[in-house]
Amino acid sequence: MSLALRFLGVGSSNAPELGSACGVLERDGAPLLMIDCGAEALSAYLDHYSAAPRAIYITHTHMDHVAGLERLFYCTYFDPALRGTVRLYAHAALVPLLQGRIADYPEVLAEGGANFWDTFRLIPVSRGFWCDGLWFDVFAVRHHAPHTAFGLALPGSFVWTGDTRPVPEMLATHAAHGEPVAHDCALVGNPSHTGLDDLEREYPAELRRRLMLYHYASEADALAMEAHGYRVARRGDVVALAAPSPRAPLLAEAV
Repeated sequence: MSLALRFLGVGSSNAPELGSACGVLERDGAPLLMIDCGAEALSAYLDHYSAAPRAIYITHTHMDHVAGLERLFYCTYFDPALRGTVRLYAHAALVPLLQGRIADYPEVLAEGGANFWDTFRLIPVSRGFWCDGLWFDVFAVRHHAPHTAFGLALPGSFVWTGDTRPVPEMLATHAAHGEPVAHDCALVGNPSHTGLDDLEREYPAELRRRLMLYHYASEADALAMEAHGYRVARRGDVVALAAPSPRAPLLAEAV
C-alpha cells in the first residue's frame, strides 16, 4: 500500500487563483478521502479524478471550505448509483453549522421532494473515524470561535490542521512521530489564522522543519515564506507518506 497527499488547492478565501484549500489522501493512486470541499476544490477534484468524491472530511464551515457541497448535491442526486453514498465526515459540533450554511434552504430542488442530505451519508464524529480501513484522529484547532474548526491526523502518516492559529498542544500529540504537517499560514497572521512570526514563536525547530504551509494569500507570500526556510505547498503538489501507525486499542476494546 502506498499513500500520498495531493494538494488540490492552497489559497485563502481571497485567493481563488490558488484554488480553495483542499487536500486528497490517495491510496495506490486512487482518491480515498477529500479534505474540505470549497467551490474551486470540487472543480479541481472533478478535473483531476473525472469522478465525484466518495468520502469527504470537513474541517469547518466557512464557504471556501464547504461551498462545493451544493454543486456536489446536484452531481450525485440524479445518479441512482451515487445518491446517498457520498460519505461526509464532520465533527458533531459542526453539524448544526453545516445545516445552517448549506442545507437549510426551503427547497433544494424547485420541484420539491428532495432533502439536501438525501445524497450524502452524514457521519458525525468526535475523537475520530474509520474510513476504508484507516483510523483518523480528529482534534480541535483555534479558528474564530471555540468548537467550530477541527484538524485531522492519520497517525504516522500526516496531519492537516485546517484553518487555525498555532496549536502546539495538539501537534505535540498528533504530530509526535515525525509526521509531515500541512499547516495554515499566511505571511502575516490575524486572530483567526497563523502568521510567519507565530510559527517561530510557538513551534520548536524540529516541528517547523516538517511543516508544509498552505492557505496563503498570494504567490508573493509563498516566495517570502520560502525565503524564511519553510516548505510551501503549491497547487498540484503530491507528497509521499509513510504507512500509518497501528492503532492501539482503547481500554474498552481490549477488555
